[in-house]
Amino acid sequence: MLKYALQPRVFAFACLALAATAPAQEEPEIASRQSPATFSSKVNLVSVPVVVRDGKGRAVGNLRQEDFRLFDKGKPQVITRFSVQTNGAPGNTAIGGTKASPAVPALSTLPGPEKVLPDRYVAYVFDDVHLNFQNLVPVRAAAERHFATLPPTSRAAIFTTSGRVSLDFTDDRDKLREALSRIAPGPTSSPPPDVECPPGITDYEADRIVNGQDGQAFAAATAEVIKCYGPTDAAPTIAMSIAHQMIGANHIETGASMGVLTAVIQRLSVMPGSRAIMLLSPGYMVLGDSRAQQTELLDRAIRASVVINSLNARGLYTKLLGDAGATRDRMDSPRMRYKFESAQADEDVMAEMADGTGGKYFHNDNGFDEGLKQLASPPEFTYVLGFSPQNLKFDGSYHTLKITLVNAKGTELQARRGYWAPNHAAGAEEQAKEEIREAVFSLEEVRDIPLDVTTDFFRTGDTAAELTVDAHLDLNDLKFRTAGDRSQDTLTVVTGLFDQNGRYVKGIQRVIDLRLRAQTLEKVLGSGFAVKETFDIAPGRYVVRVVVRDSEGQTTSARNGTVDIQ
Repeated sequence: MLKYALQPRVFAFACLALAATAPAQEEPEIASRQSPATFSSKVNLVSVPVVVRDGKGRAVGNLRQEDFRLFDKGKPQVITRFSVQTNGAPGNTAIGGTKASPAVPALSTLPGPEKVLPDRYVAYVFDDVHLNFQNLVPVRAAAERHFATLPPTSRAAIFTTSGRVSLDFTDDRDKLREALSRIAPGPTSSPPPDVECPPGITDYEADRIVNGQDGQAFAAATAEVIKCYGPTDAAPTIAMSIAHQMIGANHIETGASMGVLTAVIQRLSVMPGSRAIMLLSPGYMVLGDSRAQQTELLDRAIRASVVINSLNARGLYTKLLGDAGATRDRMDSPRMRYKFESAQADEDVMAEMADGTGGKYFHNDNGFDEGLKQLASPPEFTYVLGFSPQNLKFDGSYHTLKITLVNAKGTELQARRGYWAPNHAAGAEEQAKEEIREAVFSLEEVRDIPLDVTTDFFRTGDTAAELTVDAHLDLNDLKFRTAGDRSQDTLTVVTGLFDQNGRYVKGIQRVIDLRLRAQTLEKVLGSGFAVKETFDIAPGRYVVRVVVRDSEGQTTSARNGTVDIQ
């Protein structure tokens, strides 16, 4: 194997050396340029995760592309991409030519001792901005019990929407318990100045008063002020002032929460394998401009293959209505009606995040242990529908989505509700970058281009080592484009390293322009092509990921392996 790998490498790098000495006026047959592997792009393809469940709540996995209908602002769209993500059964492939991610990655490509490596990453985001102490205590206790059951292939991280507590991905249960113990409720914005007697006006009521011009909501808020201060002619003015303060505080707190979630998605996007967020919150209102921020967050999550699951920390709705023995008059009062409507409105954001990313929403239930258990398990099957909107205007407008089944009898669909149109069109280069990024941060092995990977290392000191990764490619199946006397294609080869917890350590991207004459092409097809990358790293256990994409045929290969440097 080693001898076979060396021969094409000598040839390939001899070609690179010849190219470097070729006359300036003549296009070299092989040109290579290297850069750090960084990934950032925005594409025009809209991805819509869909979970279909039967009457018993079980995910359905035998549907085909033609079973779905997709509508954008009521107009039917052509589904151009279709895949099925399968969890729990390694080796499954999706309908339509796209392979599904295996539940357990194949990590036996490279030599090394067999050890359990992580393949699932869950970020637990506690909404301490909106959680009160009464909500937080049972949820935090359930989370501690839940962390004790984490399988060895899972890694957990803890974040809070206030940003006060954070713990990166780990399997250390002591660190998880310590981080949990530091979570405490507390808003990021200042409350209204009336501390001794705060009127019970919710964000929902404030929105109804200021933006909805709801006279009944205004009257109920004024009554709350009078309850605090006693009869006063200034009650309406105070109620309106508090409503405006509530909306201002909502923008600050919602923006902070969305910002943390966006950062967590970015953190997850560079983790290999299955990625999910567990949002533990009593819910909150999303008003005005924050809606666009929420939709952008969903776009980021979908592009990064991050599923958002939500657990409503309020528990049973009956807790919102007070004593079960409350009178009918009290239940029908404007205050109780607005309180209940407010709780329902606060839930919308959690339901939308779950629906929009293929996650689950656990609510109206005090069984938080069971809720965490359910949410920790991804749905067995998730369909991902992709379409390029027809006659799309790049104006940043909101588009509602509707997904239906040709035969929907006895099934329930959970799908993304809409998206915001981009402000510019993404070109082919941006789309290629996105495909490469998705391939690098997945543990799926793709073999469209035959690819073998070998490694070697040596210690350069007590805390340093040099790792060499050799990738050998068989180019016989590439679709070269003929231009004059040359056969042309461009290869992008990304070699990435991840540590034993799945954290992205570093990567190198090499772009190789092939402009081969007939004789050189014949040699390359006969012997193959090799790319060698060298990394200076600390001793430890690493996952090596090599991804290759060619521009002409737009085919991809990806291989995994492990290396243990002691």
